[in-house]
Amino acid sequence: MAEIHADQGTVPEGIRQPYHLVEPSPWPLLGAFAAGTLAIGTVLYMHNSGAWLMILGMIGVLTVMAGWWRDVLHEAVVEKAHSPIVKIGLRYGMALFIASEVMFFVAFFWAFFNASLFPAAVLEGNWPPANIQTIDAFEMPLMMTLTLLLSGVTVTWAHHALIEGDQRTAVNGLVLTVLLGILFTGFQAYEYAHAHFGFKEGIYPSTFYMATGFHGFHVIIGTIFLIVVLWRTWRGDFRPESHFGFEAAAWYWHFVDVVWLFLFTSIYWWGSN
Repeated sequence: MAEIHADQGTVPEGIRQPYHLVEPSPWPLLGAFAAGTLAIGTVLYMHNSGAWLMILGMIGVLTVMAGWWRDVLHEAVVEKAHSPIVKIGLRYGMALFIASEVMFFVAFFWAFFNASLFPAAVLEGNWPPANIQTIDAFEMPLMMTLTLLLSGVTVTWAHHALIEGDQRTAVNGLVLTVLLGILFTGFQAYEYAHAHFGFKEGIYPSTFYMATGFHGFHVIIGTIFLIVVLWRTWRGDFRPESHFGFEAAAWYWHFVDVVWLFLFTSIYWWGSN
């Protein structure tokens, strides 16, 4: 593989372009199959079957994530293949990925607002539905909001420590962020276990669980992302001038924060009254 030295931003003799031409990889194809299996299994699970297919798909997705990340880390740390231009491409890719995630959540917000603003079409003019006991926004959801906002502060603190070359503080900040992410997931599991309505009990429960459930899934993915970044920070892979992996995790985590603020405001507070 052509080796490009990112530290100096130069190209070795004989190589006329600073781009990274990756080796053939099995991960895109395997990732597509794993994601498709997970999606089909999840849909079947919602219809009282397909639990094992969903679990198989999840294992496949996690395996692809681990393998693909391993290869990218090898390219960045060992092969030094991530030149400044390659890093720009990575930033564009992460930004576009987050933009696609925003549109993913727009669909769920659209469904919720369509039902809540025009309830006569599906609920005989009542919102929330009369048979639904909603969750008080200022009990568990408020605690979840404070937890997630605090995690945004700690990951920013860790990032600034890394920029200043303080590896120990960066590690401590990431540890706190991971713990807060796990705490948030625990709070959400507790909330679901004590909710007074099920997924199939109408448009309100369906939109509620789809929006908050997929957000919870993103929190879990973001926590895994941060655990990988924590390991790499502890190992010393990042430097103040070169740490895009850290930045990508922080961007993703702040995206999760912002989506939750919209969920809390619209679904828990406004939409439940």
